[in-house]
Amino acid sequence: MSELKTLDKTYVAGTYNRFPVEIVSGKGSEVFDDTGKRYIDMGSGIAVNSFGIADDIWKNAVIEQLDKVQHTSNLYYTAPCARLAKLLCERTGMKKVFFCNSGAEANECAIKVARKYAAEKKGAEYSTIITLQNSFHGRTLTTLAATGQEHYHELFQPLTPGFVHTPANDAEALIKLAKEQKTAAILFECVQGEGGVIALDKEFVQKIAAFAQKEDILLMVDEVQTGNGRSGALYAYMNFGIQPDVVTTAKGIGGGLPLGAALLGDKVQSVLGFGDHGSTFGGNPVACAGAVSIIERMDEEFLADVRKKSEYVFSALSGARGIKSVSGMGLMIGIETERPSAEVLKTCMENGVLCLTAKTKVRLLPALNIPMEMLAEAVDIIKRACAEQE
Repeated sequence: MSELKTLDKTYVAGTYNRFPVEIVSGKGSEVFDDTGKRYIDMGSGIAVNSFGIADDIWKNAVIEQLDKVQHTSNLYYTAPCARLAKLLCERTGMKKVFFCNSGAEANECAIKVARKYAAEKKGAEYSTIITLQNSFHGRTLTTLAATGQEHYHELFQPLTPGFVHTPANDAEALIKLAKEQKTAAILFECVQGEGGVIALDKEFVQKIAAFAQKEDILLMVDEVQTGNGRSGALYAYMNFGIQPDVVTTAKGIGGGLPLGAALLGDKVQSVLGFGDHGSTFGGNPVACAGAVSIIERMDEEFLADVRKKSEYVFSALSGARGIKSVSGMGLMIGIETERPSAEVLKTCMENGVLCLTAKTKVRLLPALNIPMEMLAEAVDIIKRACAEQE
């Protein structure tokens, strides 16, 4: 065992089953380990490095802000925070933004908004939040309660009360449940990422959106993994023809630095008042400066290129030997393989491609600007790994 692995095993909490690779450097979608071996990165830090490793525009924006001030707290104004909020609102039609540090924190904010809104409009008993079975919304006690996967709940009882789960793509079941409960909000991912990279049906999403609007139930979309260009639209809900009341996001918005956001629509823009919520690091000027450089570049031409790459991957992998199915949206792709996914990952790693898993699937989350020739090289290696016999 190397010295680094020994240090990690000795001093870092054992919450991660790390791959046997030490990443020491990289550029774009290429990374190198401590032996100098090259890999094509098809995970981008779990959908975080939107423009890959050490992107020059992002890096320069971050360094420029570091040379000014790295942190002030939210007791003072900083330009990157305000600029990013304006940019997000202009691009989405939302009205206000609360900044935090992670997806779980963004979802915590959304939950607080939903409960305060419903309490003021309908009464404190209207506190139930409906989420979908197979969903994933975070690892805090409250966002674990929101997560519709029982195995995440088992070791951490009691969880925060007030969450119920219903099957995805069954609008009638959701509507029935919402009428039975004192419902404050519906929270869902347009593509269930940790649940196996499964996109929701458009008809289902539109039906529950219409129901929520009619009943004054908040519609909240978790765009932590699907957002910031990942789906081929700036936010995945835009592919479904709906306008949520709350959108949460994180991961790719920061380009590699911790940043989360809860975007608040017209109905809830004034729900949070002074002292209702807060964050020491939320809206950090360095993270926000990097994020501005990310979101500014995600214009329609860029997003069209994401969709083009997505179509290529789906076409190349669908029906290939050893591949049962391909799911997802944009550059958020799940591959159901005949070989166990862990074996496929191991073979890919040996051949210089880094992939991820989700449930039983191989999961691909490459940088959105990965060059086409590099993407093709990686896809070819993945296809060969899937086709290998035991």
